[in-house]
Amino acid sequence: MLLKRADEIEKIHNAGRIVRAALDAMRDSIVPGVSTTADLERVAAATITAAGGTSAFLGYAPPGHPPYPAWTCISVNEEIIHGIPGRRKLEAGDVVSCDVGVRKDGYFADSAWTYPVGGISREIEKLLRVAEEALYQGIEQARAGNRVGDIGHAIERHVRRHGFSVVREMVGHGVGRQLHEPPQIPNHGSPGRGPLLQEGATLAIEPMVMMGGHRIECLADQWTIVTGDGRASAHYEHTVAVTANSARILTQGD
Repeated sequence: MLLKRADEIEKIHNAGRIVRAALDAMRDSIVPGVSTTADLERVAAATITAAGGTSAFLGYAPPGHPPYPAWTCISVNEEIIHGIPGRRKLEAGDVVSCDVGVRKDGYFADSAWTYPVGGISREIEKLLRVAEEALYQGIEQARAGNRVGDIGHAIERHVRRHGFSVVREMVGHGVGRQLHEPPQIPNHGSPGRGPLLQEGATLAIEPMVMMGGHRIECLADQWTIVTGDGRASAHYEHTVAVTANSARILTQGD
């Protein structure tokens, strides 16, 4: 676990402000039956560039994957994460998960949010509400003296209580000088287990929640992860700094 000084946390927060501005711009650009995921990508890229940031995702190539080809990840309905922006048009009743990572002055921040496209069903409204609540349940556990398992346990307990399931294969992570730093932050776990959280740790906590079971698949593009049953999913993420008594959210703007 890589601990950050106060000045480093401020630099991550500066990147986080840009992330939030890009997400807000993407949300405000959603027009049912008109907007494509590529349209949202262009809005985000322009917002990030104007603020002096760069994409954390463009060209990212972990082992076994081709370089990621876009500034953002935009995932619709059954797409959970890592959707590649393109010609897909957003229709009323869809949900779209926008994931933005920004590098600014050598530091990274990462956040994601799921937005409704026009009116959505009550069941999907519940999915989004529970997934967002689960994010904050996890964040409440990100304080010095707790352990990584406390975060994941809080997230999954809330999700399962409402009849949904978490993605187990994909995890949150440390973030700072690199987009992905130790430790991994699973969305499941046991209280009091895992790495000890210390003041100065900076973490990306990101519940990925599905309406159905745990099964997921990866599409032929080698990036897009979808639900195994084709049902909708939701993804919420904040970058936070661990403090003595609570977590400070670094990607919600000022």
